[in-house]
Formats: sequence, C-alpha cells, structure tokens
Amino acid sequence: MADATLSLNEPLAADTPSNSLARQTLRRIFRQRNAIVGAVMLAALVIMATFAPLIAPYDPLKVLIGVEEVEKRASPCIHLLGCPADQPQHLMGTDGNVRDMFSRVVYGSRYSLIIGFVTIGFAIIVGTVIGGVAGYLGGWVDLILMRLMDILLAFPALLLAIAIVAVLGPGLINAMLAIGIVSIPAYARIVRASVLSAREEDYVEASRALGAGPLHILFRRIMPNVLTPLIVQGTLGIATAIIETAALSFLGFGAQPPTPEWGSMLGTERNQLFSAPHLVIFPGIAITITVLAFNLLGDGLRDALDPRLARGDVSA
Repeated sequence: MADATLSLNEPLAADTPSNSLARQTLRRIFRQRNAIVGAVMLAALVIMATFAPLIAPYDPLKVLIGVEEVEKRASPCIHLLGCPADQPQHLMGTDGNVRDMFSRVVYGSRYSLIIGFVTIGFAIIVGTVIGGVAGYLGGWVDLILMRLMDILLAFPALLLAIAIVAVLGPGLINAMLAIGIVSIPAYARIVRASVLSAREEDYVEASRALGAGPLHILFRRIMPNVLTPLIVQGTLGIATAIIETAALSFLGFGAQPPTPEWGSMLGTERNQLFSAPHLVIFPGIAITITVLAFNLLGDGLRDALDPRLARGDVSA
C-alpha cells in the first residue's frame, strides 16, 4: 500500500510550480508564429555558419585567377539553370577580385552572428551591472551613472560609434566595441527600472531580515526577475548590432578587406550596382534575412513573455 501511495503521489510532486510556469511559457512561445518563423530562419543561419567549410565550394579569400577561366565580376553560373557545363559553376558569381561570391556570403554568416552575440553580450553584461547598482543603491550613485547613460543617449548611436572607431582606429574588433558601448544605456535603463520596482517587494524585505547582503539580494533575488525584458531587448538588439556594424564596415570603419563580412562586401562593390548588381544584391539579402530573423524572434518573445498575456493564460 505504501508503494502504491508513493507512486500515486509522484506525478503530483513532479508538477512543481516552476515546471508548470516553464510549460506555460513554452506554450505561449510556440503559439507565436513570428517566434517560430524567426527561430527557423535563425537555425538555418546557425547551421550555415557552423558548416560553412562544407557548404562553401571555395575558400572565401582565394583569388581564382590562374585557377579557373573566369572573369572578375562574372554573373552567376548555375548548371541546373542552363549555364554551360564547360564553365565553372559560381552560384552567386565572382567579385572584383575573382573570388567566389557564394563562399564569401556563406562565411559572412559567421562574422554577423559572432558580431551580434558578442556585441550585445558585452552591452548586456555592462548595462546590467550599471543599471543594477544604480537602481539598488539609488542616491548619488544612481544620479551619476544615469547621467552618464543620458550623455551616451544624447548622441545618435551610429554617429557616436563612428566617433569611437575614429579614435580607436578602423577594424572589426573596434567596430564591435563601439556598437557595444552605444548599446549599453538601453540595457542599463531596463535593469534599473526593474530593480526599482522589485527592491521594495516582500521577498526582498524578507531577505534583508534574514541578514542577506546587498550583493546577494541584488544578484540572487532581484536580477532573475530582470531576465525576461533583457532577453526580449537583447534579441532585438542583436539585429540592430548586426546592421550597425555592417554600416560601419560599409563606410570603411569596420571589417577590412578581404574579410568576408557582408557590410564590407557591400562597401567594396557599391559602385557596381548597375554593372554587376549581384555583388550588392546577395550580401544585402543576407543582411536583410538575418536582421529579419532576429526581429521576428524578438517580437514573438515579447508577445509570449508579456505579463498581461501570462495573466490571461492563468485566468483562462
């Protein structure tokens, strides 16, 4: 009888509130078509970036002069679509240095994903620390830190990034650092607002009464409640970071040739829009698809993690 009673009680014990909340959250995410479409597109980009050496038929930096009989800025040649079999196949043609465009676009996905995740990861970490300290301590600390964030917000993000790169010098690392710096205020403000609303909650007061220190309360009690807005803003911020870094590369402040970065590829061949449009169209499409994937995913997560929608699910 004891074993039977235990077996009957096991499903109830497994259905903890945290597991139930996680299942509800996943159900809301899977109901969002935007999130599903964005996640599928992002998964395809991650697969392409991961298996780039297997997908790309050529080395993205290899100049094909003397290797194949192909001209610079040659149009796409696809055998299945009628391109003569005696001509080498280049799915997206070749660029001005006779390099395979398809291989460069494929390898460019690696740079864009790394740029997005590293840049926004840096901004989230720094912004979380600044916003958390400012919101929890308040007073003159809050005043000084938030005024510094206001100074950064007073300048247009791209112009401030250009100024930072002009001081540090052109290069992909410096461009990523510049975009990360101009992105910090958004996350600092989100964290500060969440901390201000949570620091007077009963569970925080209970932790203080039990003798918990400020760091323990801030990072173990308050910060977990900040994750939801950070996840949503971070997903949308990755798309912004990718397009802003591409803009810096387009202007010559970011990735330098021959790095197969989409913005740099656009900048190098920007004057060939009418004579060789494939050199501009394909990198532009790649940037558009990547930014669209993150925007769709971010919009879907925002709708799924909206507290008002969560209350509606619970009441239903």
